[in-house]
Amino acid sequence: MFHLLTTLLIFWSFDSSSLLSSAFPIFPTVGSRSILRAIKRSDDQPGCVVDLNATNFDAVLKETPATYAIVEFFAHWCPACRNYKPQYEKVARLFNGADAVHPGIILMTQIDCANKVNTNLCRKFHISHYPMLLWGPPSKFIAGRRNGKQEKGEIHPIEDGKTADLLLKWINTQLGSSYGLEDEKFENDKLLQSNVSDPGQIARAIYDVEEALTVAFDIILEHKMIKSDTRATLIKFLQVMVAHHPSRRCRKGSADILVNFDDLYPSNISSVNKEELNNSTGLGALRTFQICGKQVPRGYWMFCRGSKNDTRGFSCGLWVLLHSLSVRVDDGESQLAFTAACDFIHKFFICEECSQHFYEMCSSVSSPFNRTHDFVLWLWTAHNKVNERLMKTEASLGTGDPKFPKIIWPPNQLCPTCYAAENVRTGNNWDHDEVFKFLVRHYGKMLVSHYEDKEIMSHVNVKSSTVSEDLVGSTNALVVPMGAAVAIALASCLFGAVAYVWRSRQKNRKYLYKPQFLKNV
Repeated sequence: MFHLLTTLLIFWSFDSSSLLSSAFPIFPTVGSRSILRAIKRSDDQPGCVVDLNATNFDAVLKETPATYAIVEFFAHWCPACRNYKPQYEKVARLFNGADAVHPGIILMTQIDCANKVNTNLCRKFHISHYPMLLWGPPSKFIAGRRNGKQEKGEIHPIEDGKTADLLLKWINTQLGSSYGLEDEKFENDKLLQSNVSDPGQIARAIYDVEEALTVAFDIILEHKMIKSDTRATLIKFLQVMVAHHPSRRCRKGSADILVNFDDLYPSNISSVNKEELNNSTGLGALRTFQICGKQVPRGYWMFCRGSKNDTRGFSCGLWVLLHSLSVRVDDGESQLAFTAACDFIHKFFICEECSQHFYEMCSSVSSPFNRTHDFVLWLWTAHNKVNERLMKTEASLGTGDPKFPKIIWPPNQLCPTCYAAENVRTGNNWDHDEVFKFLVRHYGKMLVSHYEDKEIMSHVNVKSSTVSEDLVGSTNALVVPMGAAVAIALASCLFGAVAYVWRSRQKNRKYLYKPQFLKNV
């Protein structure tokens, strides 16, 4: 009950007609959509190497999904550095940016030590010559240093990387891989492993649920989909994001948008001047908000990456997001989360046939969900119905992903206990209690476990058991509402203060919990 009241308090702070008095606007710092994407150089040639400096060094290395990082320390006046640049770029093309051949493995960066602002940072890593390459886990670079006298350590120099061929050979030796400079996208890609037999791969999907929400938000803005009849639907979905998105920065970004939403898209949206809506309010202002932080979208997928350019991706990420939300709501919130998801897909998922089919499944639900258990299993059943329908269509047209064919999920390899013993092969006889336990574990703790392994938090004033607070709150899939509320408060004290003042000023207004509103799918 306490968790439910806490979450209702979040919803109480916003309603579909007025989210915040205009006296309290909060605007985030305007930044790049992603400093991890390909960067335009001074000569207007696109580059894949990420530029670092003393200001963004820790932030970029903290946010990267990559397992390893290479930092090139160079000086802009150094002729050898200029000559080495195209060699380094050849290798970076494989690992960096939206068109990376092998994304999420190595982040290739550079820092100009001739820039005075970077002097102390370069000195900390004992740079003895230019160019100099250092290799290590991104977390070890953060707020860390390298002892120049030690040959062994988690951050160590790449001695033999003077050409693209030599550098890639060194990387392959280090990783036991066989990457080549001529590799093309989706070929020779070790990330494209089957999800059937390795349950741990879901940990990489934490990046995809951030990507999915950001892409969905961008689509809404690009197609100008916020109108008088869709406004309340978006608000309701953002409320669920604030409380239950697995990523803390997505929860905070959603909260920032909600706090300002009434100023950006007033309830009388239809009567607002169209030019004004596109500039000082509406789209113009809303585009300055970054719903999951300025590092997202990254432009590529991790767990949801297909073996072809037009398979999986966004649709997969959206399904993972919905499943992760379903296991994080309390019993009393399951109906609200259900209607929020159904309405959002119906109004904002612009694949018409997919949206309509999903909406029909939502509309077939005859009674409200009173338990998380029921909502989780309904969504799982709906997903399998979609897979079963697409399985036949893709098989007849040859449009599916050959490496990731649609299946009834989870397969026996992932969850043998999910199947009743007498009918394992057909998959028609499920042990629903075991399926529920699997889904909670899979989309709950396992989804966020990657961060515990990577230790991506700075080692300064951080306990070794701490998970990155920017990405995850509580790893307990069923006791998140309180954790989410606490995380949001910690993430933005200003937001909490504004909400408190606003609620005080709005004491004559009451939040009404309207069951009839929840019944309308």
